[in-house]
Amino acid sequence: MSETCAICGLPKEICACKEISKSEERIEVYLERRHGRNFLTIIRGFEETAGLKDLVKEMKRKLACGGTLKDSRIELQGDHRDKIKDILVSKNYRADQIDVK
Repeated sequence: MSETCAICGLPKEICACKEISKSEERIEVYLERRHGRNFLTIIRGFEETAGLKDLVKEMKRKLACGGTLKDSRIELQGDHRDKIKDILVSKNYRADQIDVK
């Protein structure tokens, strides 16, 4: 017998709760200045933090920068606002739910 989802009650194989919650998120990307001349690109608005470690790892690899995951927000070293939207869209986030400031 397969496991059922605690949220919708459907079997885990056909559960769409993650995709539904992913489509309702409002992702905010902005720049923050730290310690004089250093910039951080901050990405916040993720409701589910389960796959964020892998997302941070992939972003760091693609952008060739350092970064971390703090309090369900992603912090990347440098100004990467113009490239973040493309990476998130390739990860099945909709372009209209990503707000780049």
